[in-house]
Amino acid sequence: MPQVLIVRGHQATPWELRPWQELPERFEVSYLLTGSNRFGSLAGLRPVKVRALRDLLPRGVAGEVGAVALGDRYLSGEDSFAAADIVHAEELSYWFAAEAAKRKARHGFKLVQTVWETLPHMNAYRNGHARKNRQQVLAHTDLFLPATERAALALRLEGVAPERMLVCPPGIDTERFAVAAPQPPPSEHTILSPGRLVWEKGHHDVLRAVAALHRGIVTLPGDRISKPRVLFVGSGPEEARLRAHAAELGLAEYVNIRAVPYEQMPAVFATASAMVLASQSSATAAYHPFDVPRAFWEEQFGYVLAEAMGAGLAIVTTTNGAIPEVLAGVGMPAGTATWAAGTTEPGGAAVSLVAPGDWFEIAHALAAGPLSRAPAARVSHSPDVIRQYSTAAAAERLALAYERVLGS
Repeated sequence: MPQVLIVRGHQATPWELRPWQELPERFEVSYLLTGSNRFGSLAGLRPVKVRALRDLLPRGVAGEVGAVALGDRYLSGEDSFAAADIVHAEELSYWFAAEAAKRKARHGFKLVQTVWETLPHMNAYRNGHARKNRQQVLAHTDLFLPATERAALALRLEGVAPERMLVCPPGIDTERFAVAAPQPPPSEHTILSPGRLVWEKGHHDVLRAVAALHRGIVTLPGDRISKPRVLFVGSGPEEARLRAHAAELGLAEYVNIRAVPYEQMPAVFATASAMVLASQSSATAAYHPFDVPRAFWEEQFGYVLAEAMGAGLAIVTTTNGAIPEVLAGVGMPAGTATWAAGTTEPGGAAVSLVAPGDWFEIAHALAAGPLSRAPAARVSHSPDVIRQYSTAAAAERLALAYERVLGS
């Protein structure tokens, strides 16, 4: 039975690992779990506890800086690499992807890399460690699995030939998110804005859009006088500034910010009237001290898009990065998605796309669509797109990729 070892550094997340639970029984799957892993383990997959350099350093910012400066690495787990037929890491420049690449010649496994990154940074826009890691990964990977066609195009510019890649979007437990709206339904509209509280997720634009609705700058439909509320689900460095911005916009009593365990997210989607993902690119073209580039990022996939579609929740989002492709279905024919093909749903389309940073159009999209319906009303998204993002479909794609790389 082929042994598959998943390598994710300190980022082994339950939601990303779920499709491996449904892999055919002809594969035996395990994953490396460090002491610094930021997320809980996932039942049904075998964790292999290992030590990394980060585990020896202090918690907090000092430890993070130390791990970057020294170059994080695995200090144990060699037996797991030796026993693997396939090692599956991710991205071009992560330390753990390079760690897998370095061990390939020693142990003879096949190396697979998932790639989310949609921007071809090459060497010019990576720091010193990332450049070395990229070189190792490009040289030794047998098969790349870009999550989107946009990521595949970036890989082409990075120098990866098409025959070395297979587009492989992730999957979620779509059935868990297909939760009906509560009965009786909520009496007020809630606009859900999930995601880490960082500038590039655009939560500040959600506040501005809702403030425009509250003040009548954008008119609410019909005779509706109920002012929508906002729920931010996540944590991060922008929380204090978001609270301050909500207060100065007069929204303090209408805004709630809280963390929610992943298992409870289906219920959160069920009570919302719309999800807004207001992502915008982060690319300052500036440098930190020591010639380390700042973050260059655009939305790479957005799990919450798939979750909202599975939940039948109206979506207002931007054209940033791979978002339009994800909504249409990765690699699916144009017009598959509701936003492209149109809809007969009352109150406008199930999905509205606006330019990144256009809070005024976010307000218009909310008024014309979700806020013209009853609170927590459900909408119809393409069944084909939802099916594509199921864990079962993702597991089939992984099995195909593994069979291909084992046969090469």
